[in-house]
Amino acid sequence: MSATLANPLAARDHARAMAGTVVEAMPVLPPVAKDTPAGVAADDLVWEETIAAGGYATRRLSRGTRLRLVDIKGDACASLLLFNAEMPTERLNVADTVKVQWNAYLGQGKLLLSDMGRVLMSIVEDDAGTHDAFCGTSNAASNAARYGDGRNSGSFPNGRDRLLLGAAKHGLQRRDVHPCVNLFKGAAIEADGTIVPDVGPFPAGRRMVLRAEMDVIVVIANCPHVLDPRPEWTSTPLRATAWRGPVTPQDDPIRTATPEGLRAYLNVEDYFRR
Repeated sequence: MSATLANPLAARDHARAMAGTVVEAMPVLPPVAKDTPAGVAADDLVWEETIAAGGYATRRLSRGTRLRLVDIKGDACASLLLFNAEMPTERLNVADTVKVQWNAYLGQGKLLLSDMGRVLMSIVEDDAGTHDAFCGTSNAASNAARYGDGRNSGSFPNGRDRLLLGAAKHGLQRRDVHPCVNLFKGAAIEADGTIVPDVGPFPAGRRMVLRAEMDVIVVIANCPHVLDPRPEWTSTPLRATAWRGPVTPQDDPIRTATPEGLRAYLNVEDYFRR
């Protein structure tokens, strides 16, 4: 038996000795980032975290907040869930996100819509261009079949259980883990209906910025894409940085780009007019 297990005081001293330890994947408290856009004050930072390969993260973000995601080494997969923070029964609806915009391929200018016809977040910048609104995320069974183990506590964690851990921090349950979108990993549909994954690896440092159009709960899991054809469980860290920003103005080009999108923004504005 180790000294820390046998002696609670030794365990306390060991834990305290870890104060100040910095590892690759961890939240930074208070948030500090040296590469925010011009005009973003240090006091406006609300989130700075590196999400480990196989890790997850979650945060409540206020309306107008910008969330930048960076694929640090080129092999991250950000499986994303969104909820209305005030009423989490309203959440991301991938089917409506696709059909309302007449486009299944996400990128700059696209909207992430709720099941109430409102915009939860918009994509204001994107230099990745490989995202997936078709496949959802992995689960324990799919990982066990592919890698030999899919347990949350095992060597090959799955996306669905990681999303459940994040959702649980907001009092949500397994039934609340709805279909997600995958960012930084793509999937295309061929003419015959075949799904063709586009999982890289890609150049390091690809990034995108999303804007919160409502007060939202964001949950991110960073696990390999469910259709990743590589035999090895492969993922790399993902960086999340968020800062406060203004609410989308009425002349915003993303807001006014299409009649369908404008209607979704009007639904948001009507919601906040209560």
